[in-house]
Amino acid sequence: MGMTLTEKILARHAGLDRVEPGQIINANVDLVLANELSAAVAIGVMRGIKGADKVFDRDKIALVEDHFVPAKDAQSAKLAKLMKDFAAEQQITHFFDVGRGGIEHVVLPEEGLVAPGELIVGGDSHTCTYGALGAFATGMGSTDIAAAFVLGEVWLKVPATIKVVYDGELQPMVFAKDLMLRTVGELGIDGATYRAIEYHGSTVDNLSITGRFTMANMAIEAGAKNGIFHADEKAIAFVKERTNRPFVAERADADAVYERVIAIDASALEPQVACPHTPDNVHPISQVTREDVHVDQVFIGSCTNGYIEDLRIVAKILAGKKISPSVRVIVNPGSQKVWMQAATEGILTTLAAAGCAVNTPGCGACFGGHMGTLGDGERAISTTNRNYVGRMGSPKAEVYLASPATCAASALTGKITDPRVLELAGV
Repeated sequence: MGMTLTEKILARHAGLDRVEPGQIINANVDLVLANELSAAVAIGVMRGIKGADKVFDRDKIALVEDHFVPAKDAQSAKLAKLMKDFAAEQQITHFFDVGRGGIEHVVLPEEGLVAPGELIVGGDSHTCTYGALGAFATGMGSTDIAAAFVLGEVWLKVPATIKVVYDGELQPMVFAKDLMLRTVGELGIDGATYRAIEYHGSTVDNLSITGRFTMANMAIEAGAKNGIFHADEKAIAFVKERTNRPFVAERADADAVYERVIAIDASALEPQVACPHTPDNVHPISQVTREDVHVDQVFIGSCTNGYIEDLRIVAKILAGKKISPSVRVIVNPGSQKVWMQAATEGILTTLAAAGCAVNTPGCGACFGGHMGTLGDGERAISTTNRNYVGRMGSPKAEVYLASPATCAASALTGKITDPRVLELAGV
């Protein structure tokens, strides 16, 4: 009996010939991630471990300031300083301060810190993003991150795997975000709890790396431990452009055993919208737009859709136009490099001319902490990954989730709008 992709990676990192779902293992890690929020707790825990005065490997830890950037008050500045001081004390190689990094899950792959077959843990639930490159990547609590800082290993249970097969060509104005929203709607927010989601099929084979990041990122929205793609030539080329260190690109065995197999016809998919107040409350946009759903804010960015490819889609839709006077549009590029590329291509000017506010790369608006918080009674459509009550600010606000194209179309009209109905030359 063969092993799934996740099982093969975990077995190798545990020094075992094979593992099975439900088995408890200790596994060596290739990278440990924390941001200023999770690092603050992890550093405190590490200080309390007797004899733990050094991290296990200063080259295998990444610290990224990205939740309150720039700091919004004295308390957030204190958290940032605590992490910065720890990075200096421990001589951490990969420390990303404001203006030199961005959103952690965009920055790490961009900087060549993620490779196929690796085991990565992070103090953030969306660490699963790195499965786009064929790595086992999962979020953990700060206590586990503290232990990983010191030991370079983690304790975990091997997850069973759900195989999702996507076939068919995506139609115009339908993107990876729509595909993943449909998947979360199919599975439910707890349908993959402590499972691995293994992505297969011709549709995902044809996706860009950016699209795969979007899909792996939202595996956690179905409750999954991790989401993972096989590293094909496209993924391997992406990694080799950014690092020359060796890696092992594992493949699931032909006789691997899956808990479930789900098939999705991508060719029949229209743009999708997750309605309040859960990411699995997903409906085709043709249903959502039967009534006018006016919005106060459009947010574009986050670790889900803050890539240059996403900003190009938005700029193409908004070029030469003005956003509706009834909305504010906030754009957060995913990283400093994305911001700079968007500036080089003229995208930032296009967005600003349309009436958008372009922020420093960061997570603030996504979790309702900074630079884009919603007030009572406000409604937003967003490219982020969660829309729970209070997620982006007031518990009396509403958040809809959609692709960058759907969000851009909605920015022009002031209400949730199907991007396919806009008469946009060349889009």
